[in-house]
Amino acid sequence: MARQMGKLASNAVSKTTEPGRYADGGGLYLVVSHGGAKGWAFRYMRAGKAHELGLGATHAFTLAEARERARKLRQQLADGMDPLAQRQAAKAAAAPQVTFAQVAEMYIAAHAGTWKNAAHRRQWSQTLDDYVLPVIGGKGVAEIDTGAVTRVIEPLWQAKPETASRTRGRIEMLLDYASARGWRQGDNPARWRGHLENLLPAPHKVAPVQHHAAMRWQDVPAFMAGLRTRQGTAAKALAFLILTAARSAEARGATWGEVDLGAEVWTVRASRMKGAQEHRVPLSGPALALLRDMRPEGVVGEDALVFPGAKRGNVLSDVALAKLLPPGVTVHGFRSSFRTWAGEAEAGYAREVVEMALAHKLGDAVEQAYARGDLFQRRKRLMAEWANTCAGVAPAVAGEVVPLRA
Repeated sequence: MARQMGKLASNAVSKTTEPGRYADGGGLYLVVSHGGAKGWAFRYMRAGKAHELGLGATHAFTLAEARERARKLRQQLADGMDPLAQRQAAKAAAAPQVTFAQVAEMYIAAHAGTWKNAAHRRQWSQTLDDYVLPVIGGKGVAEIDTGAVTRVIEPLWQAKPETASRTRGRIEMLLDYASARGWRQGDNPARWRGHLENLLPAPHKVAPVQHHAAMRWQDVPAFMAGLRTRQGTAAKALAFLILTAARSAEARGATWGEVDLGAEVWTVRASRMKGAQEHRVPLSGPALALLRDMRPEGVVGEDALVFPGAKRGNVLSDVALAKLLPPGVTVHGFRSSFRTWAGEAEAGYAREVVEMALAHKLGDAVEQAYARGDLFQRRKRLMAEWANTCAGVAPAVAGEVVPLRA
């Protein structure tokens, strides 16, 4: 390589005006752009792949200085180091230490106005809160690698392939956003084509999603009795979820501003509901007692979480609730337990009452048009009876006659 070096004359920098690349040897090039700008570049091969680094403009570095900079890069190559990787690492170290959670917050704020509706924003936030942030939210965005991404999506890939694929795509967008901001360098570890497709089966080839495994409603009272002996916020949140037949995200994200202990109602904001409609939940006696036990003393902010996560301000993760369950049972499955019980309950609750308790939309457009109310009082009786069932209290038998002694 030594015989090939020093090809450019000392006056070549000023005299060369034709756009192109002019080799000096040893990987150093004078680059003249079509706009007339001139700069230095260093090209090298590594693992059969060509790489190029800019070495600055000619007005900032003379030919001799550019040769010295190129010599140092050749020395790195001789020592087994990749100059491009070294530069990227130095940039990452100098870049602001931004966490993945902070990037997610900034990305949503920047793009929310372009999304079709509030439901889209809610789905984005819910996906991140449920599956991503509990695993990598506190990690520096520059440190996110393939291992971090797979820790998030591999547990979902077989059980919830559609959710896993959507989650992967959103992680990829956030990492691209961070790269564009200069907060991370290198390839995107969440990229599917040419990368994760080599590690995971294609989503459409994964077995169809099975229904959420549910506990038999007859077994719920014993489970609840055991749950009451458990300490910690997760146990309280799971008990509240069961008593209210709520979805996991709705219960975990409940705030004190949504709760009215005096009126005995929990009003879930439309922005947090799957159907994007406000949902009033009548609170049974045990649910009220649980909330009073959770309420901190003093003034509580409207947005303060009822069931806060381990880190201040973070929503409790779905995984924390799932750890309390026996094998083969899912958190979401308790809604099925409630639905089955309601259909078999001696009171024989009407379908529309049960469906509204689950915040399901009623049948067709005609049925929805006539269902103007939310059947709150009837749902209140339903949830009180469900709470008694969860506590193992036998329902009163209608029409039972108690003889009175004279």
